[in-house]
Amino acid sequence: MTVLDVRGLAKAFGGVRAVRGVSFAVRAGEIVAMIGPNGAGKTTCFNLINGQLSPDAGEIALLGRPTAGLAPRAIARLGVGRTFQVAAAFGSMTARENVQLALLAHAGRLGSVFALAPLLEREAADALLARVGMLDQAGRPAAVLAYGDVKRLELALALAGEPRLLLMDEPVAGMAPGERAALMHLASRLAREEGIAILFTEHDMDVVFGHADRVLVLVEGELIADGPPAAVRADPRVRQAYLGAESADA
Repeated sequence: MTVLDVRGLAKAFGGVRAVRGVSFAVRAGEIVAMIGPNGAGKTTCFNLINGQLSPDAGEIALLGRPTAGLAPRAIARLGVGRTFQVAAAFGSMTARENVQLALLAHAGRLGSVFALAPLLEREAADALLARVGMLDQAGRPAAVLAYGDVKRLELALALAGEPRLLLMDEPVAGMAPGERAALMHLASRLAREEGIAILFTEHDMDVVFGHADRVLVLVEGELIADGPPAAVRADPRVRQAYLGAESADA
């Protein structure tokens, strides 16, 4: 089942064409990496998909429903979650309390019940923390958690919105090698077992080629490759795009 369908997506900022006629799809349970040099248009694509930007042209559909032009909150409620390069959580609150608030926000129950938040959604919050291997850290303030655990907590916050599509912006940035593998194995398990479609960007090519089912390559706003990791790695256009570069922006 196709979760995300992007057709002819385009966005310009003044005279700079950040995204030029990009088309691709992501299916349920599929993990797709989007890579490319700095300034290739990856972040712009993400911001178009989750509604932070409006496209100049093209179509975006989530489970067959057009989303272009909808506000980010409306798109999130349709099932699009996102994690960011720099993990963020309320440092003074415990891991459990952070997830409780995310659950309440998703249910539209903040405001009048804010003072009661510590008493609400406790079981659901603990279940989400268990899904990401963080239940044993539930009572600890986010400010004292190791960075890898904060990244796991951020994933739990994204899952609180019951996403069908999860956008992960450089998910392993700042993590130690062992933590990187553990987080990507966790993301892979969520995709396989729960049918969540995952689209991620990443600098670490070992992570990209070790965990993605498909790889999309953007260069100067254009999609130049879309296929299995081995085929993309061997593509002459991709090799030329990275010629002389020590790292590829993902």
